[in-house]
Amino acid sequence: MRTFAELMAALPEVLAAPKDRAEVVQLCFRPGYNLREFPARLALTRAGGVPGERWATAPWLKLADGSGDPRIQVSILPKRVLDLVWRAGDATPHPGDTIIADLDTSEANLPEGTLLQCGSAVLRVSSVFNEGCVKWKARYGQDAKDWITAPGHPPLRLRGVLCAVERDGAVALGDVLHKL
Repeated sequence: MRTFAELMAALPEVLAAPKDRAEVVQLCFRPGYNLREFPARLALTRAGGVPGERWATAPWLKLADGSGDPRIQVSILPKRVLDLVWRAGDATPHPGDTIIADLDTSEANLPEGTLLQCGSAVLRVSSVFNEGCVKWKARYGQDAKDWITAPGHPPLRLRGVLCAVERDGAVALGDVLHKL
């Protein structure tokens, strides 16, 4: 696990990520708790988010009627943050973010409402802050959790950005995320 000092030292590199036109380098499908699959392509729908994922059956944020809040259908995690906290082949589960791309996900770069073309789908950046849940802390350490929520850091969205599907489509490895 990285120390807070190591994470802070890496912050300039994380913040230097491209502002637009980021290649999708990994996709993650979560059919159940702590289950991860890494497909080459995912369908994204307004009605179901990522069809078959647990958002439809066990979302962590719900609307008044108990259904999943569409603002959390898709998560995009900056590749530079993933590279800091997780190593492929390590026993710690992958964070489970739908899309990994080398992208600046800060509020300054992707304000709420920003539309992102993602393959043939379109995503809308939501207002929901991805603070790094208790699982993030358990998997990557208290320092990783504190780094995300440190004073001045929430607007940086170091834990990535949450999005609603605005237009149905599909995303594949190698597609380029870009602002509309």
